[in-house]
Amino acid sequence: MARIVGGITTSHIPAIGNAMMEGKENEPYWKRFFGGYEPVKEWLADVDPDIAIVVYNDHGLNFFLDKVPTFALGCADEYHNADEGWGMNMQASFEGDAEFSWHLAESIIGQDFDLCTCQEMLVDHGFIVPMALMWRHLPDWPVKGIPFAVNTVQHPVPSARRCLALGHALRKAIESYPEDKKVVILGTGGMSHQLQGERAGFIDVDFDMQCMDSVISDPEWLAGLSTTEIIEKAGTEGVEIIMWLVMRGALSPDVRLVHKHYHLPISNTAAGVLVLENAPAA
Repeated sequence: MARIVGGITTSHIPAIGNAMMEGKENEPYWKRFFGGYEPVKEWLADVDPDIAIVVYNDHGLNFFLDKVPTFALGCADEYHNADEGWGMNMQASFEGDAEFSWHLAESIIGQDFDLCTCQEMLVDHGFIVPMALMWRHLPDWPVKGIPFAVNTVQHPVPSARRCLALGHALRKAIESYPEDKKVVILGTGGMSHQLQGERAGFIDVDFDMQCMDSVISDPEWLAGLSTTEIIEKAGTEGVEIIMWLVMRGALSPDVRLVHKHYHLPISNTAAGVLVLENAPAA
């Protein structure tokens, strides 16, 4: 059966993509940030996953404010970059796995989650930047990518607890797939940041540290916070941290911390990186 090798948390800030395209990785502003991903690349090379499920939020590319699904799963064999003006200038598409995606959809919907299933789906920096951070140094994408969009833009957004529960459903779906596939899950977004209003530029380091520790060993703590509480502590865009819980919910209760890194600021945003290795299924 398919199995989850682990999970990774990462920012998907568009400025990161621009820095990669412009070759700024070793400039003083960026060097420490990109250095935090070297152990991630090493771990990925070691576990060698077949599929990457990228949990991210769409930024108006597929879903504008008049129609925003709470959860949307890509069910295509190919995904194209269409992040004009924000994203990385790359033409290479991303190979998907429609058969695997439809299995996920059937299982997750069967567990009482209502998904929007997308047989055509464009991807923006929320998906592209994480993929590039992990594998852009290689000549070709070594994994099939599956976009899994969570609404963190148009309120009401799903609760932290709902996202953790979605992760539990995702794990069951993956582990019921009959073929031998190794899957890594990327929980993207965050950490604390606010891009507008009186609190523009707001960052709360202490809360970010609490969130990272919670995702590692006590996801129930973060899942117990309301959307309002998260926004108060992390800023309006900091609510993206709920997508980390989808990843964490898909892993085993006890995980092995492989790598932890925190950096700020990158484009007025705090960025946290975790690599959590999953325990084998019982």
